[in-house]
Amino acid sequence: MRIGCPKEIKPQEFRVGLTPNAAGEAITHGHEVIVETNAGAGSGFDDAAYIAAGAVICDTAAEVFATADMIVKVKEPQAAERKMLREGQLLFTYLHLAPDPEQTKDLIASGCTAIAYETVTDRNGGLPLLAPMSEVAGRLAPQVGAWTLQKANGGRGVLMGGVPGVGPARVMVIGGGVVGTHAAKIAAGMGADVTVLDRSLPRMRYLDDVFGGQFKTQYASAGNVAELAEQADMIIGAVLIPGAAAPKLITRAQLSTMKPGAALVDVAIDQGGCFETSKATTHKDPIYEVDGIMHYCVANMPGAVARTSTIALGNATMPFMLDLADKGWKQACQDDPHLLEGLNVHAGKLTYYAVGKALGIDVISPQLALKS
Repeated sequence: MRIGCPKEIKPQEFRVGLTPNAAGEAITHGHEVIVETNAGAGSGFDDAAYIAAGAVICDTAAEVFATADMIVKVKEPQAAERKMLREGQLLFTYLHLAPDPEQTKDLIASGCTAIAYETVTDRNGGLPLLAPMSEVAGRLAPQVGAWTLQKANGGRGVLMGGVPGVGPARVMVIGGGVVGTHAAKIAAGMGADVTVLDRSLPRMRYLDDVFGGQFKTQYASAGNVAELAEQADMIIGAVLIPGAAAPKLITRAQLSTMKPGAALVDVAIDQGGCFETSKATTHKDPIYEVDGIMHYCVANMPGAVARTSTIALGNATMPFMLDLADKGWKQACQDDPHLLEGLNVHAGKLTYYAVGKALGIDVISPQLALKS
């Protein structure tokens, strides 16, 4: 199979879909790899590293899309990239289709087969290709939230850990999954007073057993969210429903009950955001203010630490990428029902129920797609 890796073109996206190591592994398996020139530069991988691994460097993304059987990326294909996708081509990347009807329609119209990192599962019910970036985003959230809280940036001017005689920032983390756990761990490590809210009692017991004393837990009822929001200096939104639009957990009306200059960090913005007032921003212009509350809603947070993120993502995606290349997508998905969960679009049909429900589009089952 010919595997293609174009340079990411989403604003301030510095990650790359294939590391030289992953390219070398694919070549060892007998495949060809073509990489757009400077695709890895933002992550610290120059063209020479890919050439040393056996890859071929192409001058343009158009060459990659025109000749590759499988396109491996990081972020969802942008409008210009979607025009280059073709019938029968395999796309393997993050998609986040539920809040993005235009992308969904374009992928359906292209006739390509699109497998989304964020909906591939594992035998434990986890999301193995989302987890590395969730870990990165969770660890970044308190860091960027602390920056947002600085007075020069419009925030309350509160130091996360306080100082002797002055109390620490109060941080509420909504969601106790991978993002929320890492966010709470880092925020607590910065000295903040942290409370994690979740609806799963077993998850809260786990967090209490493992991290007891580092941060508190509470049940994520509407009443508890509202009460803690009034006290919080920072709220980190870390709620995910796989493949579906994120639920809105803080309404605009609630902003008036919060402390002026408090910070909202929405890690769920790729799935539409979990605050009613969230809108996607970029690393170049990351924050904005609504009703006196500062919002940080960068849609590709891990891109800020591109090298760490690229290597972590590559470690997770490489086995799946090799399976898809070695066997073809149908056989790979027949052999691995967890990989089949990643199938979102095939041959002009949507194949992921949560996206269809969110966008009002008819869906066929992935099992039916395998037979087509």
